[in-house]
Amino acid sequence: MKVLVTGGTGYLGSAIVRTLSSAGHEPVVFARSAAPPGIAGDIRDTRAVTAAAAGVDAIVHTAALVAVWRRDPGEFDAVNVGGLQSVLAAARAHKVSRIVYTSSFLALPPAGRPQALTANHYQRTKVAARDVARRAAADGLPVVTLYPGVIYGPGPATDGNLVGRLMQDQLRGRLPAVIGPEHIWSFSFVDDVAQAHVAAVTHPQPEREYLVGGVNAPQGSIYAFVREQRGRKVPPRLPYALATAGAAAYEALTMVTGRAPLLTRGVVDIFRHDWPLESGAAVRDLGLRVTPLPDGLGRTLAALS
Repeated sequence: MKVLVTGGTGYLGSAIVRTLSSAGHEPVVFARSAAPPGIAGDIRDTRAVTAAAAGVDAIVHTAALVAVWRRDPGEFDAVNVGGLQSVLAAARAHKVSRIVYTSSFLALPPAGRPQALTANHYQRTKVAARDVARRAAADGLPVVTLYPGVIYGPGPATDGNLVGRLMQDQLRGRLPAVIGPEHIWSFSFVDDVAQAHVAAVTHPQPEREYLVGGVNAPQGSIYAFVREQRGRKVPPRLPYALATAGAAAYEALTMVTGRAPLLTRGVVDIFRHDWPLESGAAVRDLGLRVTPLPDGLGRTLAALS
């Protein structure tokens, strides 16, 4: 199959491209930084996305703005919602047989809550895009939405690889305290998530949505592992009241300097909750592998050395 992968140069997107190639498919990378034979373009440009989708059998849409802050919050809407709308328009124009959309666990309610949070603009727009995808599927478009957990594994320590970044900060002594280490995350190893995307492309009759989680474990598992393997101390827990006050101070400073805050109240709110995922349907239908957490963290840590 010929598969257009938006955001194909990103952390997850590049893993999906590798997995597609290994499975004998023909991935076509679409990204702003794509080099030939990929296609350079902006996901907000519907004409460019539509042109890139000509002749493909499927689209995997991973492109997103993953950040805690932007000077113009409208960037989140343009990329995270508008980008999905561009992909759906391209799929309609070319009658593409499958669209696999990468959402986020943050688009779903946390444990014990009936509704999703909208703690920051990233989360707000992923919730909005989730609803766009659901409406498109209800209207008959062949959309399959995947909700990965906290994606981690070898690779650059960027916003898309939060676990790698936290491990790197602990190793370098740049993590003085942590927020909510007792709360549950679903640790989704990047190669497992990529394989699930490829399976969603090729499955003859998939469900409309799948939770693509991994090992449900406390956030603090990261820091305990680094301590065991490298002898770096586990950072102390920062009380929520102090975290919220500090975040408010950073946000006020941002209003003066225009620089991205180191912490926001929205992030603190997200870290107050548990985010487990039950991935039984993805295991059954997509053959989702769940890499044991020590194995995945070990490979992540080795790549940071």
